[in-house]
Amino acid sequence: MADRVTVIGWDGSPLTVAARSALGAATLVAGAAHHLALPEVPPTAERIRLGSVALAARRIAAHRGTAVVLADGDPGFFGVVRTLRAPEFGLEVEVVPAVSSVATAFARAGMPWDDAQVVVAHPRTLRRAVNVCRAHTKVAVLTSPGAGPAELGLLLEGVHRTFVICEELGTEREQVTVVTSERAPDHTWRDPNVVIVIGGHPGTGVVTDGGGWIAGRDPSAAPRGWTLPAESYGGLMGEGELEPLRAAQLARLGPRVGDLVWDIGCGSGAFATEAARAGAAVIAVDRDPRACERTGANARAFGVQLQIVHGTAPHVLENLPEPDVVRVGGGGAAVVSAVADRRPQRIVTHAATRDAAELVGRDLTEHGYDVECALLQSVELDTRAWTEKERSVAFLLSGVLPDRTA
Repeated sequence: MADRVTVIGWDGSPLTVAARSALGAATLVAGAAHHLALPEVPPTAERIRLGSVALAARRIAAHRGTAVVLADGDPGFFGVVRTLRAPEFGLEVEVVPAVSSVATAFARAGMPWDDAQVVVAHPRTLRRAVNVCRAHTKVAVLTSPGAGPAELGLLLEGVHRTFVICEELGTEREQVTVVTSERAPDHTWRDPNVVIVIGGHPGTGVVTDGGGWIAGRDPSAAPRGWTLPAESYGGLMGEGELEPLRAAQLARLGPRVGDLVWDIGCGSGAFATEAARAGAAVIAVDRDPRACERTGANARAFGVQLQIVHGTAPHVLENLPEPDVVRVGGGGAAVVSAVADRRPQRIVTHAATRDAAELVGRDLTEHGYDVECALLQSVELDTRAWTEKERSVAFLLSGVLPDRTA
């Protein structure tokens, strides 16, 4: 095992005294090509071109001497430190940090970033990164080959965003470009880059002045409660949107950051709004233009980002991006079947009768879903006289696809 391993962050500025000292004593240096070309790298040191960090970690673990790993930005922020410290390598490291590429990108843009979401986009995580960009007004995306600005722009089709694209930060070829998301696929971008994605209306909990107390969205600025009463959404709600059923549907689906939620038959937009309040990206669909208008108004009132699609399911669903979880609020068995064909991880819907519930449940089972059904009865009481005020009864159906766990 190496006698000493030092990880040095590099942001294009001159190396610190500590960094130069560690490099001067190194018998092995790992880094990208531009790191290995630094004049401070000893000519006699063994050099490793840093592609796979895990492979480099194995070489370092077997090395007898002093090792240095050079990495762009802050190596402890979505960087090499996590891999190097993994138990299978047994490495103890010292870290000389630098300004992170995210901080540098926002500095180049002249913007604060304590209210930003930060995500990493690889080909395997690109879709989830795009969902965060759909759901939030300010996101920094650390890109990779095959998951860069062009791919982000293509997957954001239908959602307008502004991209601030920072290429090769800290190098002589550094360049900052501002384009709309629709134009990003028209260009070829150099790696590595950071994309700041901006757009949508400021949401509840977004710091607009005076500073905040937590990075990202401020949860204390949003209304308390997973579900809110009908009055919060203008009081115009269908049977399938009442608060007890809505709460049960949210609990079954569990929308979260990085998810894309379809809300089909969105009605007032109450469910779509509450899924977006949980941090998920949401596409709300309804055939009634007035429902689309109400959904848009409620989304603006609560400061959440929704994509609203006017059209009739199941046909309108054909060109929508792949969902993670889906609520079917209208359309019956035919729409549920069409949704199941798209293989979301979870589906939730409701039925007014047992026969209708059985029809939907059988179809979900035939599609390979594990199905649960519960009869929900809710009685609202007038607490002044403790008399019955309103009663609702519905069959709640939920399906979970066993072969999709995330």
